[in-house]
Amino acid sequence: MTKIAVIGSGVMGRGIAYAAALNGFSVALHDINSESLLVAENYIKGELIKSEKKGYISTSDVEKSMKNISYYSDMKSAVEDCALVIEAVLEIMEIKIKVFKELDSLCSSETILATNTSTMSPTEIGAQTSRPDKVIAMHFFNPVHKMKLIEIVRGLETSEETVEYVREIGAKMKKETVEVNEFPGFITSRMNCLIGNEAMNMLMEGVASAEDIDKSIKLGLNHPMGPLALADLVGLDTRLRNTEYLHHTLGEKYRPCPLLTKYVKAGKLGVKTGSGFFDY
Repeated sequence: MTKIAVIGSGVMGRGIAYAAALNGFSVALHDINSESLLVAENYIKGELIKSEKKGYISTSDVEKSMKNISYYSDMKSAVEDCALVIEAVLEIMEIKIKVFKELDSLCSSETILATNTSTMSPTEIGAQTSRPDKVIAMHFFNPVHKMKLIEIVRGLETSEETVEYVREIGAKMKKETVEVNEFPGFITSRMNCLIGNEAMNMLMEGVASAEDIDKSIKLGLNHPMGPLALADLVGLDTRLRNTEYLHHTLGEKYRPCPLLTKYVKAGKLGVKTGSGFFDY
């Protein structure tokens, strides 16, 4: 089996590990926090069992998927013999660069290094390594096992071979892929941040309630989820970091809504804290 390492066991990392293991990859899930790894392991087992009960997968699929995932707090052990490493840490460039420098020193020269960033530059990240031709962005969507898309974002020096390889990996994970030439926010994050930010401004201005704003977008524009509920799902701290980055790189139209900043300061981060624009 092709071995993939996933660095970071948070919402996105554990979701990527789940999807990869279910589709036959050997997965090494790494996190520096052993408690986070335990939370991820319990989450993955729980999601597999739920999918089995709903008839989406078989008992055999559950057993194979659980065997396909190993959990590591030591990065060197996690990335050994990996063909692909997918980073899924916080959307903070300094952290990502630190992780990629470490991966570059630990991994085989043939290993492809991918970032799951939703906004940031694979060119800038790749430039910190000795293999910029093998650095790329693979932007998965939350929840990973349900969402069908991966944005494949090539950096300035990303090779065609690297693009083709990750496209094949995506297909084996039963995902559709789109290829994006690097630009801040790619395709989906630029649109999501813009729509979500405007919804937050309307809520702050008293145009309508959070419920009615989301209902209008779902029923009037046929979105599967309202922009405020989607921001809660992503995490309001993550959304704020993304919007701040786009404001810095793309200009005034991405200035974060003051209400978003206020909610993050109050610790109302959405689903993961039980309260955001809605209560959970």
